Amino acid sequence: MTAIPADKCRVPQAFWRAVERIGLPPSAVLRQARLPGTLHLGENGMVTTAQYFAIFRALEELAPEPALGLRLVREADTAIHPPSTLAALHARDYRDGLYRVARFKRLCTPEQLSFSEENGEVSITSNWIHATETEPGIATDVAFAFLVELGRRGTGQPLAPIRVEFMRAGPKSDLYRLFFGCPIRYGAPRNKLLLKSADLDRPFPGHNPELLDILTPALAAAMGELEARSSVGAQVKVVLKRSLASGRPELSQIARDLNMSERTLQRRITDEGKTFRELLSEARQELGRQLLSNPSTDIDEVACLLGYQDRSSFYRAFRDWEGLTPLQWRELNGREAPQSHSLH
Repeated sequence: MTAIPADKCRVPQAFWRAVERIGLPPSAVLRQARLPGTLHLGENGMVTTAQYFAIFRALEELAPEPALGLRLVREADTAIHPPSTLAALHARDYRDGLYRVARFKRLCTPEQLSFSEENGEVSITSNWIHATETEPGIATDVAFAFLVELGRRGTGQPLAPIRVEFMRAGPKSDLYRLFFGCPIRYGAPRNKLLLKSADLDRPFPGHNPELLDILTPALAAAMGELEARSSVGAQVKVVLKRSLASGRPELSQIARDLNMSERTLQRRITDEGKTFRELLSEARQELGRQLLSNPSTDIDEVACLLGYQDRSSFYRAFRDWEGLTPLQWRELNGREAPQSHSLH
């Protein structure tokens, strides 16, 4: 059974930088939201769902301009995005980028994205599992605009959704139609973003399989393994470590990355007395130890980077490997678990 993420998420520095760029001091926004005025200065600026919503309501109160959420996304500095966002921006294609965002949210945040694909259309909705009130309109704007901008920046094309649906009444401004480039429906049963399935298969020219090597020291250490070891099993594990954050990698994908046929790779793995499943488990185990050794890496983020669909699956696998929970293993290795729960 999938565990429910805790009601905590981190407001990234990219958000506060965007707030500053529209002329609002973050401290003023936080005070308006009845939160500590220095919350944005700490490494662990964690908030609950209710507090997150309060920040957006404060923005609406202090800067009641049309389409403020769209402006925040345009002002965002990609150079200071958190690792989960950077990985999505350098994904294989738009679909891969969206699924990376959704997997991270499902595992590490109170916000959960749902996808439904039918007749060439992909419907995306969001659910805040700990919410006791309706998501502020500006928060919805930021979420949908970010997902659309992900596709535009990743593909380098001016992609437009099929339609955007909002529960709220329509604004007087036409900025939403101009930004999204599609019809906007107001007074809808729920907030929904509809994209073309064909657009999701557009490749990201900036696809960077080495990016995770930069994002985590553990993956950087794996860079030299391909040259340092000659066995095909070792090569497969290095490529696996780079691919895990996208989900469970397939043998065919690893074969392409190693420039050999799937049949040849399978035969060479067998000749070394291994199976692809065993190598996948070993790669996860090795990378899991390396990531947990870094106290700045949250345990739930480790589960995400290892390609697990939920934290419970990771915890069960780790107990099978080590006979301990990830937290117990980290404590026994003399490292203090970080207080933060997730990146957002």
